[in-house]
Amino acid sequence: MRPAGLMIGTAPPRLREQTRPGADTALRSPRFLMRLPDPADAADLHRLVNDWGVVRMLSRLPFPYPRSLTDDWIASVGAQAAGRTAWHFVIIDTAGRPTRPSIAGGATRVAGETLVGCIGLQFDAASRHATLGYWIGRPFWGSGIAAEAAARVTQWAFAHLEIDRIGAAVALDNPASAAVLRRIGFVERGTGTQMFLARGGEHPVTLFEARRDTLPVTPRTPHAQSAKPSAPRDETTGQPGPAGKPIVLVAAAALIDADNRVLLARRPEGKRMAGLWEFPGGKLEPGETPEAALARELREELGIEIAQSCLAPIGFASHGYDDFHLLMPLFICRRWTGRLTPREGQTLEWVEGARLATYAMPDADKPLVPLLRDLL
Repeated sequence: MRPAGLMIGTAPPRLREQTRPGADTALRSPRFLMRLPDPADAADLHRLVNDWGVVRMLSRLPFPYPRSLTDDWIASVGAQAAGRTAWHFVIIDTAGRPTRPSIAGGATRVAGETLVGCIGLQFDAASRHATLGYWIGRPFWGSGIAAEAAARVTQWAFAHLEIDRIGAAVALDNPASAAVLRRIGFVERGTGTQMFLARGGEHPVTLFEARRDTLPVTPRTPHAQSAKPSAPRDETTGQPGPAGKPIVLVAAAALIDADNRVLLARRPEGKRMAGLWEFPGGKLEPGETPEAALARELREELGIEIAQSCLAPIGFASHGYDDFHLLMPLFICRRWTGRLTPREGQTLEWVEGARLATYAMPDADKPLVPLLRDLL
């Protein structure tokens, strides 16, 4: 019998990242690939999870954990992802790095592509809430895998799902998992109890939560990729204002099409407030007028040309964030040339005026919605 944790299942060759939520979603972090499991993973999944040290920390799994349940679970995850109710990923180490000694006492060995654990997200559209869960196989404990994978899935969820918060429950006797959540930006929200099937009863848990507006752009994980934090529309500099906050000047546009719909842009992953919808625009450069800045930004972000004479100011937002104060005039525009093309990873959507308030937006944009809706 080969030692557990060695020569563990491989991912499909050359699988690329696919961030669109669906049955083909696949995510990458600096060290790992996260993809939906397939039947070829069953033996290795079962070998790693059928371990008392793993199962005792998972609320829904029995112990021993039958192989048949592994097969049933794999068969169900595709439909859950296609139905946008849950995403369950196997975590694949694609770097070919050494593993820790196996639980069977085998020597350290270099594997090609190694399945090291699982991570999942349950999604409730009605409450705009998701629940995070994960486990790592014993041979790979202490390698920072959980933090890196959880940070990646959390960032993906806020950027691509219609959620406001992500929760997680951790057994009180699992301080390592609690430390993982704190490290990537989750905060404690209280305590409770939860049924743990393998333990045969209720056990105390610590409840954690992350929100889009409090989650760091780059979590504090040992292998996190560096990223320059950015505020909405990347406004990070400005003139000093009250209480030492810089005052940032941003120009935004309400582009209106022939059907009287408004264009919204969804902030992509890697930016502060990723996943929120906003009016396209950007920060003024030194010496620029708001109209000139907006024409430039729309050219750079959307590939369209707008004459400054076609921009009509209809209002402005003044909003204080924690680290800066935003002043943002909003212009309405019905005429432009060129084909709208998202050039910075954003998602574009035409929205009827009556539906604007149903889209999650940065706090600065929200007061402009009633004004714009009345004009339309």
